[in-house]
Amino acid sequence: RHGIPPRCSSPQTSGTKPRLRMQVRTVGAMHSDESPRASTQDETSQDDALQRGLSARHLTMISIGGAIGTGLFVASGKTISTAGPGGAIVAYGLIGIMVLFLMQSLGEMAAHLPVPGSFQTYATRYVSSSFGFTMGWNYWFNWAITVATELVAVGEVMKYWLPETPSWVWAGTFLVLLTGLNALSAKAYGEGEFWLATIKVVTVIVFLIAGIAMIFGILGGASPGVSNWTTGDAPFVGGPIAIFSIFMVAGFSFQGTEMIGVAAGESKNPRRDVPRALTSVFWRIMLFYIGAMVIIGFLIPYTDPNLLTAAEGDINISPFTLIFERAGIAFAAAAMNAVILTAVLSAGNSGLYVSARMLFSLAQEGKAPKIFTKVNKGGVPMPALMATSAVGAIGFIASIISQEAAYLWLVNVSGLAGFITWVGIAVAHYRFRRAYVRQGHSLNDLPYVAPFFPVGPIIAFIMCLLVIGGQNYEAILEGNWAGVMSSYIGLPVFIAVWVIHALVTRDRLIPLEKVDVGGIDSATIKAQQ
Repeated sequence: RHGIPPRCSSPQTSGTKPRLRMQVRTVGAMHSDESPRASTQDETSQDDALQRGLSARHLTMISIGGAIGTGLFVASGKTISTAGPGGAIVAYGLIGIMVLFLMQSLGEMAAHLPVPGSFQTYATRYVSSSFGFTMGWNYWFNWAITVATELVAVGEVMKYWLPETPSWVWAGTFLVLLTGLNALSAKAYGEGEFWLATIKVVTVIVFLIAGIAMIFGILGGASPGVSNWTTGDAPFVGGPIAIFSIFMVAGFSFQGTEMIGVAAGESKNPRRDVPRALTSVFWRIMLFYIGAMVIIGFLIPYTDPNLLTAAEGDINISPFTLIFERAGIAFAAAAMNAVILTAVLSAGNSGLYVSARMLFSLAQEGKAPKIFTKVNKGGVPMPALMATSAVGAIGFIASIISQEAAYLWLVNVSGLAGFITWVGIAVAHYRFRRAYVRQGHSLNDLPYVAPFFPVGPIIAFIMCLLVIGGQNYEAILEGNWAGVMSSYIGLPVFIAVWVIHALVTRDRLIPLEKVDVGGIDSATIKAQQ
């Protein structure tokens, strides 16, 4: 809601700017013939034109910003209403553990091979070319369509202040602004995302501080004590089924943390910054989400009808708005609407960035038209960026013309893409580590080692499959096959593209002995800055 350049090519230029060469060390495999051998050869990938301009603070905020949005500010009320405060905390905690394992897996691969294609590259190298092909296009399509959904959201948010202005005016305006920001450089994108994410982080911190003060009776009148945790069936409502249903919401809320894998391809010091950012981001996100659930659970009973209504998008009765108003913060609804606007813009900004880089990477590997490898003087893949912007604009237009048909189907096709990407991360990491050890390499040579292998990726893989399978289990139980098709259409599309590509190219699973486990050395990373 992720490639590496092909391994051999001659130097190229884009305009008058020379492209930097990315050295990729490939370690020869052990063969099981009469005289086992191990050879090491240096291969040079296609020239990489992107520039490493993202610092540690950029990476941290990119990942945090990707995981904090309307899922926390608005939909958190529905999760507590559905499963109670205890059930919501359990669901988010379990999904958080799954995300921790995934980010550790991603951190190991991204620190070793920090490239803009990330998941697509790892899937191609460690699993099969067809799997990587499908992963890359799956991720690009997902975020390109997400840009369209954010444009729709921008129009709705702006109606709060200017209800008479058509939504398409705001959608077009912000699309131009975000495309322009992304067109400057990776550093410009990172700086913009840093400040957009900072606004969200500050809002959550203020919410937590105000909430704690209200729990102890310092703000907003007398302390509610633990009464809302003992009302009715609280803290757990609806039992295990309700908690399982919250898995879906929690999973969608955390999507975006994997963006740091794409950003690693333009990080100044990925070997150091990517693992640090992924680890710190997990704990911060868990603090924000679990902390918010605890605060809401103390201050608002799960039976409050506003919690369900807020999930429908009414910012006036968002849990955050209700608690800010109760704390005596003036203009709480207007302030939260502004925060929601920054969240929407942040998602659109990041969507343009990661999808453009993914398309650029696919083109470098010959999986997309070559024109998408071209970059401007700032190292930005402009054709890829403009193609993504165009898809976003087309998706927005489709929402206006036929909201109940074409647009909704596009959104549903991309709905599972984030979870499919997470499955791909777990599979790629499992095979990478096995191949790395099988070929005789030491884990001490890796910049970062995921501590819970193989348990981590295996648990994450199983949990992702559970989340994918439970997308709309109610429709399955009720026999609502139209609802089933609408919810799960993205999965058969992914499988069909994978299978067709494998049949056409006669692709096969790469044996562990032949998996390319080479990385990028520090000297090359420094040369790309």
